[in-house]
Amino acid sequence: MVIFGLIWFFISCNSGNVTTQSEDNESFTFVFMTDIHLQPERNAVEGFRQAIDSVNKFNPDFIITGGDLVMDVLGQNYQRADLLYNLYEKTVKSFNMPVYNTMGNHEVFGIYEKSGVEKNHPEYGEKMYENRIGKRYYSFDHKGWHFLILDSVEDTDESSYIGKVDDEQMEWIKSDLEKSNHSTPIVVSVHIPFITSYMQIFYGSLEPNSESLVITNSKEVLELFKDYNLKLVLQGHLHFLEDIYVQGTHFITAGAVCARWWKGTGHGMEEGFLVVNINGDDFNWEYFDYGWEAEEE
Repeated sequence: MVIFGLIWFFISCNSGNVTTQSEDNESFTFVFMTDIHLQPERNAVEGFRQAIDSVNKFNPDFIITGGDLVMDVLGQNYQRADLLYNLYEKTVKSFNMPVYNTMGNHEVFGIYEKSGVEKNHPEYGEKMYENRIGKRYYSFDHKGWHFLILDSVEDTDESSYIGKVDDEQMEWIKSDLEKSNHSTPIVVSVHIPFITSYMQIFYGSLEPNSESLVITNSKEVLELFKDYNLKLVLQGHLHFLEDIYVQGTHFITAGAVCARWWKGTGHGMEEGFLVVNINGDDFNWEYFDYGWEAEEE
């Protein structure tokens, strides 16, 4: 994926600030780190550790990762996939606070034909993520806010993937929301975006999104939240920074921890992560460049 950087405001807003009436909730900070693409090459481990050190200095309440934790296991053999997952599990232990992971497309093991992996492999597809990292989708509460972590990747069974929230999750979302108060502020984390301006900004206003670029059933998923207080959707996948504010919800696609896959900036987009500050029902955000410099090629 070509990487660009942009902050895009779809409807007038002020640096991600949202103002509401309630002041009942507490203040806290969390960090959203997406597209890490950890690998032993290109000093990626050192770069990620530098990012971790920066996050630890912020001392947020927790981290949400936005997927693509490892460089790639889609088209890799088991030995390489095992190495990458082990590397991530080892390195992420350096955080001083809880980490809530989101699955990305690059965590889906062996579905590309070139991997040589059979479908009956015990860790084929999303099973490797579930065995090594945890649940594909889940929710948690923190200081009056409700967080949903979703799996936005669907194996097509044709050596490819698309963006989709599957039927099993759709039913789970309904059930999960029924347990929530309709006024509770909600944050959703997905890897593949629900909506983005990416194609229109860089390729023209009439350019369509591909099935692997966005969640194909985004309208159906978002309709599940229509009677709830969906404040923020955190997205990854595009190594691109934008904030689209529409119908009361911010859809923020964050830039990548690895920028251009640990090869430096892409069109001026630095390696970084999102810092989100919550104050009652309000929030603001900033994209933090943690100072990594890639090796010269």
